[in-house]
Amino acid sequence: MASKIKSVYVCSSCSYESSRWLGQCPKCKEWGTLEEEVRNIAAETTKKSLNPAGRSRVYALSEIHTDMQHRFDTGLNELNRVLGGGIVKGSIVLLSGDPGIGKSTLLLQICEFLGKSLKILYVSGEESAHQLKLRASRLNVKSDNLSVLCETDAQYICEVITSTKPDIVMIDSIQTMNIAELNSSSGSITQVRETTNLFMRTAKTLNIPIIIVGHVNKDGNIAGPKVLEHIVDAVLYFEGDRNLSYRILRAVKNRYGSTNEIGMFEMLDTGLNEVSNPSLMLISGKPKNISGSCIACVMEGSRPIMAEVQSLVTPTGFGNPRRMATGIDYNRMAMLIAVLEKRAGYFIGNMDCYVNIIGGLKIDEPAADLSVALAIVSSLKDYSVPEDVLAFGEIGLGGEIRAVSSCEQRIREAAKLGFRRCVVPKYNLSKLKKGANFDIEVVGVSNIRQAFDAIMDN
Repeated sequence: MASKIKSVYVCSSCSYESSRWLGQCPKCKEWGTLEEEVRNIAAETTKKSLNPAGRSRVYALSEIHTDMQHRFDTGLNELNRVLGGGIVKGSIVLLSGDPGIGKSTLLLQICEFLGKSLKILYVSGEESAHQLKLRASRLNVKSDNLSVLCETDAQYICEVITSTKPDIVMIDSIQTMNIAELNSSSGSITQVRETTNLFMRTAKTLNIPIIIVGHVNKDGNIAGPKVLEHIVDAVLYFEGDRNLSYRILRAVKNRYGSTNEIGMFEMLDTGLNEVSNPSLMLISGKPKNISGSCIACVMEGSRPIMAEVQSLVTPTGFGNPRRMATGIDYNRMAMLIAVLEKRAGYFIGNMDCYVNIIGGLKIDEPAADLSVALAIVSSLKDYSVPEDVLAFGEIGLGGEIRAVSSCEQRIREAAKLGFRRCVVPKYNLSKLKKGANFDIEVVGVSNIRQAFDAIMDN
């Protein structure tokens, strides 16, 4: 039967479809996000042709066997940590981040280790084979089991996967992939959603893991809306400034592991290098005898990480004092300033206050409250916190220091890095194992004034 041409308007934020243009999306309430897409609607469905891997059959649970090796080691401990132990067979992983931050570099790098025992198919829609070879030479990737396919037709790519049956497939990037039956351009909501669904069915049917690269647009979303997050099994975000050398890999969704783990990398001329001790990197270069700086210890999954909190409190030159927060929540900082004024007697109402977390780390754990408050008071009083002192604890609206989790693990990490005094909530101090030797002085405090006195006594 002849196909019909139909225009629909799709919201770039939530994928809502409308037959006519609307100024505001009825679903997500965003303005000016509906974009026109032209589609061919055939009388007979084309779903059969969009699944070259074939249809699945019904299995009894007793017929399904799990082999011992259900994960592939990537050769990078930091990446394995974020993935939950490695790449799961049959999974589809989305690796996203700003253009140029190192996503393609990371994938090509792990090909050298994976290629020692596995067949890899690297599909590139952005670079030619010659460009890939030049980048592989720079990264010293010479695996004979690495095959390269420069193609953007998703159906043909799935046919190649079905015929060659590689162990791992990498798609770089999903914005360049397209399905010929769809009239919309590559990178549109429809193309991105349908090509990802096609790769997902192929991965599940053939039990082949597929890693997809997805660029983040200026709004911080993947390919416009976050249309891929509910389709894939894991979503990894590459964070960091392209002008800085350090990168943070964070999992925001993972069906096979924790979403609290992070991986630290350093971008060098030869590729991404693992940072096995992020704490040492984040606190290196801390200025000596400078007020307004305090070391915090936060938990990223199962890993304690030290971070330097800096604050600058100066008299304001305007009617309203200015507040700025980088790396922590602005509202959290405003609340801590209010608690310091009301409960501790530190007046900051006519002062500009700036708080910054060094190294580009973003902290959202309440355990960093005490360090932020001490950094603010240190700058206000122009008193430098000793270099070998750190503090952690949550601050309540009553000015009290409340308990945090994993206290013993944080203290041991501090002792390992050479700190001599650790200021902790008093409740946590009472719960520590009696007779435990931490090789560090642990001081318990119940309010912010006690915490500052404990530091001044050092």
